[in-house]
Amino acid sequence: MQKRTTILIDSDLLERLDRYAAREAMTKTSVVATALDAYLESHDTSPDLAFLAVGRSEHGRLSLDGRSIARREAGQRPGPDEF
Repeated sequence: MQKRTTILIDSDLLERLDRYAAREAMTKTSVVATALDAYLESHDTSPDLAFLAVGRSEHGRLSLDGRSIARREAGQRPGPDEF
């Protein structure tokens, strides 16, 4: 699903975007989305969660352990109820 947003951009960069989009027969939206996706792919260092599931267990600490694992995988500090 696409959503609309507004960005402020230097007029020279906007002119370059206009020329590039016209030359490549692309919309400015597709050029910006492609560029942003490439930028985030190379600069976003937060890992994706490898696995996340919902279920039941007789083990009483499973939810606490699961939260601890998820935080560790995401590079966050443990919460106050986790060791």
